[in-house]
Amino acid sequence: MISTRRTRPCRRTATADRTVTERSTAVSLRDVRPEDLDEFFAHQQDDEANVMSAFAPRNPKDRGVFDYHWDHLLNDEKTQVKTIQDEQGRAAGALVCSREDGIPELSFWTAREYWGRGLTTAAVDEFLADFAERPVRAHVPTDNVGSQKVLKRRGFEVVGQEKVFSNARAEIVTEEILELTGE
Repeated sequence: MISTRRTRPCRRTATADRTVTERSTAVSLRDVRPEDLDEFFAHQQDDEANVMSAFAPRNPKDRGVFDYHWDHLLNDEKTQVKTIQDEQGRAAGALVCSREDGIPELSFWTAREYWGRGLTTAAVDEFLADFAERPVRAHVPTDNVGSQKVLKRRGFEVVGQEKVFSNARAEIVTEEILELTGE
């Protein structure tokens, strides 16, 4: 089922003295379609997005590794995977809820062209409205302010930190562990 949630409408316009951010007017989560995988693979080629997320495979250009990873995600009964669809029906990103040590773990990826438009926020809102299990955790690099804002504004709180190796950055990064409880 595809449902649509509305966000605040505004548009991005550049003038000599200011820029106004364009917000998406609608977003929906839907099941992943085979053609979405081509879009997700294209999103993975964005070096800036890889660095921002700090998550990337060793070789993001290797389609075989990508297909293997997505086949595993889509066929894991304990993992929920949704396409974040923009108002034109295009795959703008993906939202994944897997399990780590039995606890739901939320992650998302939105193509850079959609950053700052409210699509990710609306997608997370829609997912959390339908997914009642708590707690839900997320891991976010300390310098990924946008993703942290999305989660913290939804009630996620920092419960710890961990250091992990980032293939995209070729270094150890610190990730905040955020958790949404039912309280």
